[in-house]
Amino acid sequence: MEMITAALLGNPNVGKTTLFNYLTGSNQYVGNWAGVTVERKEGFIEDRIKIVDLPGIYAMDTYSNEEKVSKEFLEKGGVDVIVNIVDASSLSRNLYLTLQLKQFNKPIVLVLNMIDVAKTKGMKIDYQKLSKKLGVTVIPISASKGIGIEEVKKLLKSGNFFSLYNENDYQYVEDEKENYKYIEEVLAESMIYEGDKRATIGERIDSIVLNKFLAYPLFVFILYIIFKFTFSWVGQPLSDAMDSVIITKIVSLLDILLQNSSSWFRSLIIDGIVAGVGSVLVFLPIILTLFLGISFLEDSGYMARAAFIMDRIMRKMGLSGKAFIPLIIGFGCSVPGIMSARTLESDKDRKLTALLVPLMSCNARLPVYALFATVFFPGNETFITFSLYLLGIGMAFLIGILFKNTIFRKDEEPFIIELPEYKLPEFKSLIRSTWEKGKGFLKKAGTIIFAMSVIIWFLSNFNFSGMVDMGNSFLAYIGGAMAPIFKPLGFGTWQSSVALLTGLMAKEVVVSTMGVVYGVELQKILLQHFTSIAAYSYLVFILLYTPCISVVAVMRKEFGNRMMIFSVLYQLFLAWVVSFIVYNIGNLVFG
Repeated sequence: MEMITAALLGNPNVGKTTLFNYLTGSNQYVGNWAGVTVERKEGFIEDRIKIVDLPGIYAMDTYSNEEKVSKEFLEKGGVDVIVNIVDASSLSRNLYLTLQLKQFNKPIVLVLNMIDVAKTKGMKIDYQKLSKKLGVTVIPISASKGIGIEEVKKLLKSGNFFSLYNENDYQYVEDEKENYKYIEEVLAESMIYEGDKRATIGERIDSIVLNKFLAYPLFVFILYIIFKFTFSWVGQPLSDAMDSVIITKIVSLLDILLQNSSSWFRSLIIDGIVAGVGSVLVFLPIILTLFLGISFLEDSGYMARAAFIMDRIMRKMGLSGKAFIPLIIGFGCSVPGIMSARTLESDKDRKLTALLVPLMSCNARLPVYALFATVFFPGNETFITFSLYLLGIGMAFLIGILFKNTIFRKDEEPFIIELPEYKLPEFKSLIRSTWEKGKGFLKKAGTIIFAMSVIIWFLSNFNFSGMVDMGNSFLAYIGGAMAPIFKPLGFGTWQSSVALLTGLMAKEVVVSTMGVVYGVELQKILLQHFTSIAAYSYLVFILLYTPCISVVAVMRKEFGNRMMIFSVLYQLFLAWVVSFIVYNIGNLVFG
């Protein structure tokens, strides 16, 4: 029997992912569509029915990459049947996409999900009348409860996609009002509305969640809970535990195993590969817990509300409200912040958000802030650190406005969002999607980190004469060559320059590098190499310059080489310019 290709399509938040997981089980593959960062999912039923999970979209007007991908696949992907999943409790909005799908002249299976929710709202749907009026096959299901899934599988396995479509059916037209008028006529004949038994629960929640006085404080509180869950309660403790295992257990074991090996080989394994790759592995618990929290907000229906209330503020930066989430996450770590940008529907929003996330001061910078604030600004440590966080936010706002009016000015899409019903997320779906994202990070970003770890190790341990101490290494030579670039910023020494370079591995390494190159009397020696103004200028540069290579690797994985290079270069330029201004104005005012 020939392979049957079924395209799974529907609005966001209608249970499409849950249905896809039920239909395909573990027999699925995740990647990106060629040329774009839109996630591509494929799965199989008995290896002869291919299910292609197309991006969640509201319409096919080719504004976004998601819509373009879906339209192109339906036109050129050899689709045999379209499985259109809709929210049975919001048919008036969901059926607009259904009318557009009929243009492709493919058999359509209309899967009515959340029939249990529709029933509790007093909706009685005549499935046969709905099927006849729309000219599609209708199957009612409740994906979260597994109800009706077997009927969908049975139909796909049979290959009998009997379509009721005929040329006399209503055809989608460009007049939006006319389309919605037809949808109202269809529902008037196929659905009886007997009142709303539980809708008031959602309305009562929205009266608080969307209240003009309570919405923003509540939003911040919910983000705070997700933030704490990721970086304090679950993710960070697990990350610290993994870090401890890698540093103590693995290093101790390798010390024993490599005790008879040459010094350079032992250093390569422990100081290079284990230290470098280990710094990436410890991100895994954070990434997993982050996506678990974000997925919970999405599946529960709250994320749509968050995007709605933040849209007006974020729009000034050229972003939709939903982009606020990755920016907040960036305060903990830029890696999950950039990865969470994939939840944004617009390609423009994903790219612009990813470019701004590294400007949020991550936790890895705190050791550097603490060292310099303690040495140069005793008694004012809190103020100095807080000022850096505010500077990062301010620069993100300004850069967002700049990019909105330059490189992204011709890439504006309308912001369309539907407020779905509140619901309890399906546990298996949360776990599956969380692991898929974490697994992809390990496979792709980890390979790049491995290669960079070896390179950094080599540069810090060798020169043309062979293996040497760091002061005579290639890294020291490179630092010396870089020093003149930073002299106008107040810190033109090879030690401070090389610390910035090694800081590309992880920002905490800036402190450890200075500890190595300056020695145990670090704090005293820093006072000999920096003035207070130069120290603050250095902190500004640490805040704004190129993030660690794990962030660069994720940027490459998510958006490709061109955007990765642009991100690196624009942040270097921004850091230099702002530090130059801070140092020179600081000298004029306080010098």
